[in-house]
Amino acid sequence: MLMVRKSQERGFADHGWLKSFHSFSFAGYYDPAHMGWGNLRVINEDWIAAGKGFGTHGHRDMEIVTYVLQGSLAHKDSMGNVKAIPPGDVQRMSAGTGVQHSEFNHAPDATTHLLQIWIEPNVMGVTPSYEQKTFAEAEKQGNLRLVASNDGAEGSVTIHADARLYAGLFDGAQTAALTLAPHRKCYVHLVRGALAVNGVVLSTGDAALISDETQITLDQAVNAEVLVFDLSAE
Repeated sequence: MLMVRKSQERGFADHGWLKSFHSFSFAGYYDPAHMGWGNLRVINEDWIAAGKGFGTHGHRDMEIVTYVLQGSLAHKDSMGNVKAIPPGDVQRMSAGTGVQHSEFNHAPDATTHLLQIWIEPNVMGVTPSYEQKTFAEAEKQGNLRLVASNDGAEGSVTIHADARLYAGLFDGAQTAALTLAPHRKCYVHLVRGALAVNGVVLSTGDAALISDETQITLDQAVNAEVLVFDLSAE
């Protein structure tokens, strides 16, 4: 089964300094039909205005993945990490027993565009931790590059969750396929461009929610950047 969620069907919030699309219920956006998919709980597509950001706030028992698309995000947390996250990097923060952090766009004249992703952990109460890695465009071109997993396979960041996250760049005749184990769910988020998933064409911001399938095939790409989640059905 494959269901398409169009970009414009997502929740939207405009706070002036922050514009955000919510793929699933979040903050002031509540939709009981879209509370998550498997153990994927949040995908927020954020645009943070120059010189603005999220002040210090807390999280616990959540795996948080940040994927910057444009600009840079400054991260500071209670574990002592002070980092800049540019496009091409994947940041993972395991909130565990509790962590405080802030996220800012310190650029004076540029917007930061990013995806923030929350995945429900399969181990509660872990010691908070942080990880950040760079994945070159060449690794993702025409390929689904594993960037986050529960075992750190292939140099991916390690999350405390039954999930695997792939990132890919596709254009023209480039294709990829991903085999899914029985009873898994899959979520495909098209960051930009156009791309067909099992023959169904997606446009920028669209998503495909997939269950009871053994494989997904990506093709018919036009300047596409995509994230693919292999998820627990629970």
